[in-house]
Amino acid sequence: MLKKIWNKKSLGYIALAVACLMICSAFLSSQPASAANSVMAGATSPFVEAIAKVKDSVVGVNNYQLVSNQYGNYGNGYGNFFPWGDFFGYGYGNGYGNGYGNGNGGNSSREVKYGSGSGVVVAKEYVMTNYHVVEDASSLEVAVSVEGQEEPQLLKATVAASDQDLDVAVLYVPGLTLDPVDLGDSDALQVGDLVFNIGNPIGFTGTVTAGIVSGLNREINTGTSTDRYGRRTEVINTMIQTDAAINSGNSGGGMFNLDGQLVGIPTLKYTGSRYSSNAAVESIGMCIPVNDAKTVIDAALKADVSGFAQENSSQDGSAQNGSAVNHDMSGKPRMGVTITTLPSSVTQNGGLPRGAYVMEVESGSPAEAAGLQATDIIVEANGTVITSTSDLTGIISALKEGDEVKLKVFRTGVDLTQATELPTDGEYVDLTLNLAIVDAVAQ
Repeated sequence: MLKKIWNKKSLGYIALAVACLMICSAFLSSQPASAANSVMAGATSPFVEAIAKVKDSVVGVNNYQLVSNQYGNYGNGYGNFFPWGDFFGYGYGNGYGNGYGNGNGGNSSREVKYGSGSGVVVAKEYVMTNYHVVEDASSLEVAVSVEGQEEPQLLKATVAASDQDLDVAVLYVPGLTLDPVDLGDSDALQVGDLVFNIGNPIGFTGTVTAGIVSGLNREINTGTSTDRYGRRTEVINTMIQTDAAINSGNSGGGMFNLDGQLVGIPTLKYTGSRYSSNAAVESIGMCIPVNDAKTVIDAALKADVSGFAQENSSQDGSAQNGSAVNHDMSGKPRMGVTITTLPSSVTQNGGLPRGAYVMEVESGSPAEAAGLQATDIIVEANGTVITSTSDLTGIISALKEGDEVKLKVFRTGVDLTQATELPTDGEYVDLTLNLAIVDAVAQ
């Protein structure tokens, strides 16, 4: 029986198996010790060292805003001066209203915590975050986790530089002692590269999520942007797609590579509700490439923050008097225009900037000589943003004959007093006007 099993053919198979075993042993012995240890002992996470390097440099950012409580009755509308009075569903009533109510109006305000996001230390005392994290803030705080303490250290911050369209802001935080991270090269990223995010989603400080670069150069509509004159436009940004989880509170944090270099800013994630209630969308997050943000960082480092004065463009929301004003100031220098303030609902919903709308330009006037046209919207005068007729008249009344006025206007070429639909296109135009005394309108 044994003789039948251990025949020559069987011995050949045994010899082949022994040879294979010897070859495998030789291959394993030739590999680096680290690789052999990984096979034998289990691989160590490649993220551990990089996370330890940067985790303390990711902070929280708190946005505080003023909440107003208004009292009193402020009248019954501002009339049908513009033909599309209730085009946006707001309406302006019939006529110019009955004054400002019963005379007992008033208001009070208090500052409340509006929201929180994340930020990354990119230079000594400077933190980079998303613009939408700090937008409309009356004050800002940076929250720093302190080992052994339950509550974070809170430091006052101010915006040193920002880019609303890019959705990036850099904060100046005096007294911040955390080390800055190294800035990487987002242009060198490849699909499949390992990356990780650090942020503070829903209050979980220093949360780390890991994944890969899922896509590059994604053109993403990030919503609307409002320029300094109040005009809203759609914004398209080129972003990095990742499957490393991004949740509420991650905004403004960091996306890092395995060298611990900052390569992106987590900004938004896709959900099923973005498209339809039936769509199943998971693990699609978008980050701003750090290379795009480097110009904002440079601007912040060059900005004068010695006074620690943050400019907050507050709007009290009060309705403007829609009546036309003719600046026919006999014996005084003037522009020679008839202007009116655009209703706020038009500028907020119609894609037009705030400003003084030019209804008429007098023949032979300084305005005509400067190239100002009826239907222009004056949005800036001598560097001051114009939101109403009173803003403009206040500037002009302080000047004298021969003084130069630098104007910026938004030009659509559409007569808003006659149009049934608001224009969607236009451009900003710079003009220079020299004030003169024009006592009579030229015929």
